Amino acid sequence: MQDRRDFLTKSLLGIGGLSALSSCDTNIEDKKTINVITNKKYEWLMTTTWSPKFPVLGEGLDMLSNWVKIASGGRMHIKVMGAGELIPALECFDAVSQGAVHLASSVSYYWGGKVPASQFFASLPFGMNAQQVNSWIINGGGQALWEETYAPHNLYPLPAGNTGVQMGGWFRKEINTIADIQGLKMRIPGLGGKVWTKAGGVAVLSPGSELYTNLERGVIDATEWIGPYHDYKMGFYSVAKHYYYPGWHEPGPILEMIANKQKWEALPLDLQEIIKNAIYRLNSWTLGEFEAKNNLYLKKLVEEEGVKVKPFSNEILKTLFEKSKEVIQELTEKDALCQKINTSYQNFRKNISAWSDISEKFYNNLNF
Repeated sequence: MQDRRDFLTKSLLGIGGLSALSSCDTNIEDKKTINVITNKKYEWLMTTTWSPKFPVLGEGLDMLSNWVKIASGGRMHIKVMGAGELIPALECFDAVSQGAVHLASSVSYYWGGKVPASQFFASLPFGMNAQQVNSWIINGGGQALWEETYAPHNLYPLPAGNTGVQMGGWFRKEINTIADIQGLKMRIPGLGGKVWTKAGGVAVLSPGSELYTNLERGVIDATEWIGPYHDYKMGFYSVAKHYYYPGWHEPGPILEMIANKQKWEALPLDLQEIIKNAIYRLNSWTLGEFEAKNNLYLKKLVEEEGVKVKPFSNEILKTLFEKSKEVIQELTEKDALCQKINTSYQNFRKNISAWSDISEKFYNNLNF
């Protein structure tokens, strides 16, 4: 592991990943209390769990890099590297934590094995939707808890997108009852995977690049991914015709941006604000882009590819809901930080649900 870390560090130094390119500081006496505006140029590296130029997610990161470059007057350049170009997809957390790269774009449930509390900052099964979870993170205390969770790992996190409620997944065969999922191998990560296992299925974790092949060859019987737009691009309809909803496992999954905490705090304050504002812009743009594309591609799947779109049965959803409560309870009983975060999450959810029942939910249910 040390040899790998040394290799990465030397490689990145060679392309300017860990060092500033040039500097010419202005003469400011009190650098502790005054934002230091300098001519110093920085080049940072970002790795991701997404394939290079991946639709929406990869595209958005390229846009982010450009926004930061423009807003900083060229002082900050972020070089985006897709999964596998520099760092394997599921090694982002360690790479940023150790300082091999500066930033990573991912989803926090991938790190649930080493940081159980991280999963609360992705999506809880049957939890809050995108609008609600954004409100919790940004306005309801979630950000502070997220920072507390990641600080021991030398990371600084921010919300950098949301897919909105996802689809329930692609299945090679029709499923109608809980008996139909017994032993069924499904690619499903995070807490949703634990729920699936409790309900009798077999949860499999694998990166997106392997999903089509695994589904085609029968290595897995089903897979969830994101929603109609990305699922269409992945071509799942060619090997599985049963497309279920809703995405009970990820009703509002947060996409995270993590920065190496030491390197983040060493940046001039104006560059910190420029990057943060660009990430919040990305957070909004990503959800909007998913909403704009998913309806169009749902029609393509149904009308052009003959996909059968259907809801999970009440029996299946009820069972998954009960198992979800068990999974959350077990998680919070074992980990004090999980308990603390879950209390904040559930209290916020309870309060915001009372409002949404007479606002968003009622409005969406109008049928005239």
